[in-house]
Amino acid sequence: MARKCTKCKVDIPDSEQLEPQAEKYPTCNKCWEEWKEMRIMVMNEMHLDMSLADHRKVLRKHEKIFAGVMTPEGDYIDYTNEDNRNPEEKPA
Repeated sequence: MARKCTKCKVDIPDSEQLEPQAEKYPTCNKCWEEWKEMRIMVMNEMHLDMSLADHRKVLRKHEKIFAGVMTPEGDYIDYTNEDNRNPEEKPA
């Protein structure tokens, strides 16, 4: 079964090996590399301390928003509904 990147909506070939964290969304390697760069900016801008559990939760929330599985308001997007998979439309 072909996987589809939750960020860019491009099909991910079954032969492509994803990082374990990226696999759970799934997010393609190109988008995941973008997140790894953005993650540093989020930590710096928000002065997050990764030794604190609450700060790690904030970073995980931003990761989910970046990956496209959560809206900024905190609502999860149901990708089992094909209507939510259209990359040209914003989730309701």
